[in-house]
Amino acid sequence: MTATDRSIELVNAAAQAAADRLAHDIIAYDVSDVLSITDAFLLASAPNDRQVKSIVDEIEERLQKELGAKPVRREGDRDARWILLDYVDIVVHVQHSEERVFYALERLWKDCPELPLPEDAVKTRGKAAEHAQSAGDGGEPAGVFGDTDGELS
Repeated sequence: MTATDRSIELVNAAAQAAADRLAHDIIAYDVSDVLSITDAFLLASAPNDRQVKSIVDEIEERLQKELGAKPVRREGDRDARWILLDYVDIVVHVQHSEERVFYALERLWKDCPELPLPEDAVKTRGKAAEHAQSAGDGGEPAGVFGDTDGELS
């Protein structure tokens, strides 16, 4: 089984919305073969809690406006370190960069096929590492991928 056309449509709209709000390292996986509860996971991150919330708000607004989709569940708002939007067909995870590295969801789903995303979303790969360097960390955060194959480095 593969992700439905509707799921792919939702993933692409959500990925574009996340990219428009400057999310980092946007990637999507087709999890339909291993999970019966959803077709796809979309992962994105941001360097601070405020931006995490902004990205989630934009995804939610865009999917409602453009596709008439409303999440059946939204979790993690209080701390805004990891917010989950459950649209049944897809689940969106927007994480603070530190949570993204710590939980490494890419490792859990690396055997699932990666879904193609809009060009703006693909260009976000490696942005977390660039942000860390420009912020004066001097190095790439452990576990953040900088290439486009979805593997953690």
